[in-house]
Amino acid sequence: MNLRRSGNGFDKEVFPVEPVSAAERSVLDEESFHRMIAVERKRTERSRKPFLLMLLDTGTHHSNGRTSRTMAQIVAALVASSRETDVTGWYRKHSIVGVMFTELGMEDRSSILSTMLTRVSETLRKTLTLEQFNQISISFHLFPEEWDCETPQRPSNPALYPDLERRDDSRKFFRVVKRLMDIVGSLFAILLFSPLFLLLSLAIKLTSRGPILYCQQRVGQYGVPFTFLKFRSMAADNDASTHERYVKSMIAGTAERMPSNGNGAAVYKLTDDPRVTSIGRFLRRTSLDELPQFFNVLMGQMSLVGPRPPIYYEVEAYDLWHRRRLLEAKPGITGLWQVNGRNRIKFDEMVRLDLAYARTWSPWLDLKILMRTPRAMAEGAH
Repeated sequence: MNLRRSGNGFDKEVFPVEPVSAAERSVLDEESFHRMIAVERKRTERSRKPFLLMLLDTGTHHSNGRTSRTMAQIVAALVASSRETDVTGWYRKHSIVGVMFTELGMEDRSSILSTMLTRVSETLRKTLTLEQFNQISISFHLFPEEWDCETPQRPSNPALYPDLERRDDSRKFFRVVKRLMDIVGSLFAILLFSPLFLLLSLAIKLTSRGPILYCQQRVGQYGVPFTFLKFRSMAADNDASTHERYVKSMIAGTAERMPSNGNGAAVYKLTDDPRVTSIGRFLRRTSLDELPQFFNVLMGQMSLVGPRPPIYYEVEAYDLWHRRRLLEAKPGITGLWQVNGRNRIKFDEMVRLDLAYARTWSPWLDLKILMRTPRAMAEGAH
């Protein structure tokens, strides 16, 4: 939101008035400030204390790499108006400056916003012309955000993740390679398995009533929903409440392993699900129900390799740090989780594998996971 007017006064207990000169305070460079935002997100995940990011933008971005006089005055005003415990830095070098107000209590949100808006506005009015002041755009971004994965808009606020944008920019060439691998690999798989698509479609249609494909809303990268495709393995118009209860208990770490239908090893999965049809049990055991997801990959909604995309009610049960698996990588058909234990490991360990993949990703790692996937599928089918 863009705010230009002052608030309703300021709280001296929240912001003690201690004059601090610019020389006594450091303004972080862009890379360091982005890193601090990432660190503060992780701290909030543990402490549950939110933080507020305030950004000031004059709308004039200088290509010569120099800070304008107006922006220099804004930086000085921020340094003079914020607490020593707050973090000030360049969000975009020479054009957007930001301040993080950390470890806020839930009751502090409105007072912090009005207090800072008042103090910064008053300071800027004293140092800027009216025209310069009216050009300033002030925005506030609170972490953690409220996610609603049932709406088509992205629930995660991009302003709170500049480090991920920086990381993606540094991997631009590899990201192009990954997308090419996805397009070539999904097209090859669709052509290779086209006879199997036909046979399985006939088997599903002849053994149960309902559509051939099961189209379900799943949560993709950054929390954006998309239509997830599978061969239907359950009876049509089934009740998902049993699955929802089990998945939420699994995320909470209270679910018990269920006896496997295959090799006898207990798994974190509903194995005796009455909703599954006779042909559906075969499809799930062999993972052939996943074949239509190659179309999701071709459309760019998924990748060949990445975290599995969750259902919205799973995301509702996530701890804050679990969300990172959706932010740091595009969902995939297979991944580290599938080739390192699959349903035999706990949910938290699965998330850690997804995050390890996002940190260490490379085209070579994708190839290694893809080569290990057929064996993992065969072991799961026995």
